[in-house]
Amino acid sequence: MTERQLQIILSVVYEYIKTGEAVGSRTITRKYNLDWSPATIRNEMADLDELGYFYQPHTSAGRLPTAKAYRVYIESVTSRARNHSIEENAIRREILGSKSGIEDLLNHVTHLMARLTNCVAVAAVPTLDYTKIQHIDLILMGGRNVLALIVLDGGLVHHSQFTLPYDVDAETLDELSSRISTFACGHSWNEVREGLYRYVADGLNEARDSCRDAITALDKFLTEQNYKFFSSGARHILEVPHFQALSRLQAVLSLLEQEKPLAKMVDKCRHAEKIKITLGTENETEGMEDNAMILIPARPRQQKAVLGLIGPMRMDYERSINILESVAEALDEDSWR
Repeated sequence: MTERQLQIILSVVYEYIKTGEAVGSRTITRKYNLDWSPATIRNEMADLDELGYFYQPHTSAGRLPTAKAYRVYIESVTSRARNHSIEENAIRREILGSKSGIEDLLNHVTHLMARLTNCVAVAAVPTLDYTKIQHIDLILMGGRNVLALIVLDGGLVHHSQFTLPYDVDAETLDELSSRISTFACGHSWNEVREGLYRYVADGLNEARDSCRDAITALDKFLTEQNYKFFSSGARHILEVPHFQALSRLQAVLSLLEQEKPLAKMVDKCRHAEKIKITLGTENETEGMEDNAMILIPARPRQQKAVLGLIGPMRMDYERSINILESVAEALDEDSWR
């Protein structure tokens, strides 16, 4: 790619993000002070069509950027030093002023990011089986139905319901809860899994089978539930023209509801420990071909997490990335106060 082609790609993507309209060669010449004639730029744009960076919605129209062009633009944005703004300072003050637990904090953060970007904002706290347990309660809900409440380090609460194959009374469940909490408190589920059944079953001979099944149900939940998700912004994207197409809106809502495809993408970001941006068909969920996702690692209350934004391919990447980085940095600073 030549320097001239690079400048044309950056100009077309920036203009399309700003206006939402197809971009012509005269617009590029007039607005971006490029030292080439409209005819030269038009010829270069035709070449960039063939290289897969642009396409024309119809013959007489200007150009629209493809995911390939957006990728070039994003690489340019992320390679530049970030300009700190008054808005970023306000984000920092708002997060550092929060005295809430981690769940309220992440709910607040997702609302904040959604409001500032008009995208769907998500936050994910990973791997329950490796997070230290504070307390576990097993509550009889009627019949053989049991509600498990798991309080993790930092005050994060998870819950799950399961049905036991045997009758059990509330007193036995209370005793089982107490034994599990005593054994597991201050340790991760992964650390106590092996020895837990022998410890809690001792002295509960009459309810041994129920104990085993309750622990098995807890184990299944804590090892299969990879992330707890927080999200906000579905109301905001209803006002974005891109999501007036029902299929695009349904794809985003489906991604949030199913969680497994989202967890897969979050997992890649968490292990990479750097910002990750997926565009169009790079998103593995059906219907997300016209959307984009930005994910960044964060550390609220000294717990590993991932923050993200989901929006149209035509989102304002520079602003969105700046906001995500500002929030992640503020959460990290908050962890050490």
